[in-house]
Amino acid sequence: MRGIIPAPALVLLLAFGASTPVLSQEAVLGKSVEGLLAYAKEKNPEYAAMRLEAEAARERVYPAGALPDPVLRTELQNVTNFGSDARPNVLPGRVGGTKYTLMQPLPFWGKRDLKREAAEAEADAAKGKVGVTWTEQAAQIKTAYAQYFAVARLIQLDKEVIDLLDRIEKITQVRYAGGLVPQQDAIRVQVERTAMRNELIQMETEHHHTRVRVNALLARPAPSPLADPERLRPVPPAAKLDFVALENRLRGKNPQLFADEATIRAAEKNRDLTYRNRYPDFTVGVSPMQTGNRVNEWELMVELNIPLQQESRRSQEREAEKMTAAARARKEATANQLLANLSENLSAIDAARRTEMLAQTSLLPQSELTFQAALTGYQTGKVDFATLLDAQRQILKAKQDIVKAQAEQQARLADIERLIGEDL
Repeated sequence: MRGIIPAPALVLLLAFGASTPVLSQEAVLGKSVEGLLAYAKEKNPEYAAMRLEAEAARERVYPAGALPDPVLRTELQNVTNFGSDARPNVLPGRVGGTKYTLMQPLPFWGKRDLKREAAEAEADAAKGKVGVTWTEQAAQIKTAYAQYFAVARLIQLDKEVIDLLDRIEKITQVRYAGGLVPQQDAIRVQVERTAMRNELIQMETEHHHTRVRVNALLARPAPSPLADPERLRPVPPAAKLDFVALENRLRGKNPQLFADEATIRAAEKNRDLTYRNRYPDFTVGVSPMQTGNRVNEWELMVELNIPLQQESRRSQEREAEKMTAAARARKEATANQLLANLSENLSAIDAARRTEMLAQTSLLPQSELTFQAALTGYQTGKVDFATLLDAQRQILKAKQDIVKAQAEQQARLADIERLIGEDL
């Protein structure tokens, strides 16, 4: 019948339709760093492992503050039935008496709350470590993408220079055929073009390496394709990169400091719990007594441990105090190092910004004017070939400096965002 799709074709059509989103996602992966970050946040196994560990730590909070399980004890008395004609037995109704004791351990007041609060602080520390993992992964991806972008642009520049040298070679051959320049000029332009092709090979190799690094950070197979990079993220203006403002954001948002603060809280709660161990824990219980098939007696019991080992407890208390002090010192050391790194990166991004601006507004226009003048002078015989090549090299260096400065700014920006714990 017309209009009916055969079953095999229908299966292929459905399979193709189901795979279309994945294919489209893979096709655009690499065009921007935002796409790489979204992919990594969803697929990176290390980040997923840290999230799961943080969730596991959160599950420890309730058990930490819960009461211990009760204990049921059964005691059979006079199982030999001494004093009666009955034979030895182990059935509760056929022995001299059976005692059932249900006991519930009760920690001293406040200990359960301290254990729960310590577990909450440890869960927060695990959450902070998740943030540390992601900010480090994100910074590495941003830096690798900046390198990927820079290498792609450098390859493009090398190809443009090779095309330019091809045009210069034609000019040189015409002038050499007319006897206006020596053969050495024709040879030198060929040598220069060969050197640029060699540099192009190196850049293409570096392009492969950067693609492999990006794929490794995304937990993808090394040969997986990446789209050509299209753009870099805009660098915030200099006014937004103020040290004092970023210092406040760092102290409030940095995940490592958040984890260290949670570690301090956990150490303080464990210290308080150690001091609370000076007081006894209790166990309460109730015991029905069975004789034959009847329960005719009841007992109540209270048990407590006697904290006599005071020297041992004093050592534990001193240990807890030192662990708390160590946690505070570790946070202070971390903050000092982070602020030093922030200052260093701010200085470096400012230097890279000024380098780019100088190359864009001064060095590149001057180099282009010099090259045009040298090219005109060479065509009229007023300038030698060495001057023309030097002018061409100056243009290439200016453009390379711009690309490298842009990549340096992106790398420094990634480090700054890693330090403050969020995007600017």
